[in-house]
Amino acid sequence: MSGSTLADRTDAAETASGYRAGRTLPLRVELVRQLKRRRTMVMFAVLAVLPFVLVVAFAIGGEPDGGGDRITLMDTATASAANFAAVNLFVSAGFLLVIPVALFCGDTVASEAGWSSLRYLLAAPVPRARLLWSKLVVGLGLSLAAMVMLPVVALAVGVAAYGWGPLRIPTGGALDAGTAAQRLVVVVAYLFVSQLVTAGLAFWLSTRTDAPLGAVGGAVGLTIVGNVLDAVTALGDWRHFLPAHWQFAWADAVQPEPQWSGMIQGTAISVTYALVLFALAFRGFARKDVVS
Repeated sequence: MSGSTLADRTDAAETASGYRAGRTLPLRVELVRQLKRRRTMVMFAVLAVLPFVLVVAFAIGGEPDGGGDRITLMDTATASAANFAAVNLFVSAGFLLVIPVALFCGDTVASEAGWSSLRYLLAAPVPRARLLWSKLVVGLGLSLAAMVMLPVVALAVGVAAYGWGPLRIPTGGALDAGTAAQRLVVVVAYLFVSQLVTAGLAFWLSTRTDAPLGAVGGAVGLTIVGNVLDAVTALGDWRHFLPAHWQFAWADAVQPEPQWSGMIQGTAISVTYALVLFALAFRGFARKDVVS
């Protein structure tokens, strides 16, 4: 069945009595479908286990010691639950949190094509833009849920292991528990925005291939390439146009006086790249000849 035939059938259905394009593939239905998938449960389980792994690691290895007078965020991991949650985000931001974003946004359209169910969804008929919109919203929603779950579980584990208290700042000083909780919300929000580039890459690749692993792996691989390029100091100011350059700008939010300039620049770069990639995905899929 060719893409043009599917488009014709969709157009014909749109004129049928009682047909409402906005009612096809509801977000609730798509969300339930994705939540029931094994890869979703495994990904959430991995993130939920991480705080327990770190607690065991600190219990076996002893309390972190900065060595000398230099104190880093990792060295304050056991100071309080807030510090422990911040450390969980710190060790996950560079790579681990990339995986659920790439998975939930890349294994969407491509998986339907791989199962040969994509053409039947479009013949239902579900408009192409509606299908992509439903899958994108659910993918981003699951990605956000994963990022929220990690610090929440870390806070709960941290309270049990190290107690509730102020967030000790590596450079000196501390934030009271209430302020620390608010700053962690800002950190999670920024991490989500900074990962929109990975989401855009994964989603765009998902509309271009029938292999989910190719879309997910491609997005993760390109994200890693961005991190490598950011490490090349010879690029100078060109690195400022790389989303990876700003991925740890959230550290400015856990200071006595938060600095917003880095996060603002990082947000602008990430959102710009993401909007371009999402637009390419919608534009390309609208013209794609769907045969699987």
